[in-house]
Amino acid sequence: MDLLPETPVDPFSARLPGRDGAPAVLGDVLAHHAHRRPQAPALQMAGRGFDYGKLARRTERAAARLWHGWGVRPGDRVAYLGLNHPDQITLLFALAHIGAMLVPLNFRLAEAEWQALLADCSPRCLLHDASWADAAATLGRGAAVPVHPLEALIATHAPGEPPCHAAPQQPALLVYTSGTTGLPKGAVHTQANLLANMVAAAEAQAMTADDVVLTVLPMFHVGGLCIQTLPALFAGASVILHDRFDAAATLQAIARHRPTLTLQVPATMRALSSQADWARADLTCLRAVWAGSSLLPDDLVQAFLARGVPLCNVYGATETGPFSIALGPAQAASHAGSCGWPARDVQVRLAGPRPDDAGPAGDVDDVPDGEVGELWLRAPNVVRHYWPDQPAVDAGGWFHSGDLARRAPDGSYTVVGRLKDLIISGGENIYPAEIERALALHPAVADCAVLGLPDKRWGEVLVAAVVFRHQNGSDPASEGDLLLSNWEDELTRFLAQRVARFKLPRRWVRLDALPRTALGKVQKAVLTQWIAGAGDAATTAPP
Repeated sequence: MDLLPETPVDPFSARLPGRDGAPAVLGDVLAHHAHRRPQAPALQMAGRGFDYGKLARRTERAAARLWHGWGVRPGDRVAYLGLNHPDQITLLFALAHIGAMLVPLNFRLAEAEWQALLADCSPRCLLHDASWADAAATLGRGAAVPVHPLEALIATHAPGEPPCHAAPQQPALLVYTSGTTGLPKGAVHTQANLLANMVAAAEAQAMTADDVVLTVLPMFHVGGLCIQTLPALFAGASVILHDRFDAAATLQAIARHRPTLTLQVPATMRALSSQADWARADLTCLRAVWAGSSLLPDDLVQAFLARGVPLCNVYGATETGPFSIALGPAQAASHAGSCGWPARDVQVRLAGPRPDDAGPAGDVDDVPDGEVGELWLRAPNVVRHYWPDQPAVDAGGWFHSGDLARRAPDGSYTVVGRLKDLIISGGENIYPAEIERALALHPAVADCAVLGLPDKRWGEVLVAAVVFRHQNGSDPASEGDLLLSNWEDELTRFLAQRVARFKLPRRWVRLDALPRTALGKVQKAVLTQWIAGAGDAATTAPP
């Protein structure tokens, strides 16, 4: 059952890269639009805009600078440290032309973490924007890497045109995973991977050249870069770029630029819906807001639906493009909480252990509808390896996501948690996401996470960490919370009406905030350390 829409206008008259005149390499995308619609707006930021013709010419100049000025060659890595910037897109396409790859750095990391990433990928040079000049200079000295300001990329003409080494299987983007459960690994995206993702994402979101896409999430991650920004350029649409997310600025941009689509995550959606102007904001230009999150709190879904805006969802990972499973506007209300259906050319398995007598030990089989299994994905946008040569997929080409999900009879998928987060208490399998969704419905709860701690009697016991909602709408806060008297008992009673008794937390912890990655994922390993270190005597984890 395929409920994803067909793209009304396919700018290349084909879905797959390299087929019937469709783009085979990234440069074909800009070349196509620069030839057909050179004056159509491509990128705009802070009042400065680039049409497709100018963006293509800018990319040519950047490629010449990289090749002739800085000695970048096929297979080289070039790192970028900075906020969102139009020339981050220029850099990606220029590097693809000469067969090199972009390594966007998460600007929220610590210097030691940056140093570790640079030591791992050994970039030819490091580029930076004005905001991160000092940090980049320090980082370059420590890593012995040449450092250049981003504006130097096209500041002067470099002599001659660089040779073209673009190829479908040539790596173009090296993105490090968030490292929520271990050391970050660099996912190697080829040009074919990126193009396949652009096709799938543009089709699922029904993007056309008439769309205006508002990008406010960081493009150092595949979410901000690959769910809407690059697919919009594939479709010939216009992208309004912000250097970083700001709730007030986002609402102002919606009023001024009238975007048709934007991508958010739960943290930014909550910030938007908490704005004083939220109820009055004119959102009629938005035909959908898409969320890069496997799990969407129901109150956020309802907050957007109440304003007449479908809140759609995308499931994926750094390694999968990330556009893998999508819940479109038509099902946003009826399938709230679901991730939707597989995107074009994406194959999905829900793998579970086989019975002992059905195959070799450790072998797996597909679980039936309604049961929980690990999400495996196979698709042309799934990376084949981590940097430099560690496999990212199994021998059959399947990526093992580590996420647990159920498949409904209609073919839609719902994520219930992480395989590593699965809690086994008293012999029962418990999925934290189910409890977290129920707990988030309480009007006093602003944020929450559930995890398991070792227990001699039960194997593991459930611990719930809660952030309370502030009375004036500022989340989170430690003063003036909607703090209930006997709050542990109140929340236990609330949950008992929604989940089985064996799923009730045995311990409650009150926090000022949950530790999260740059894209909002709860760092449960960090949270476990906090809570284990606090012991029974504390209700608030250390800062």
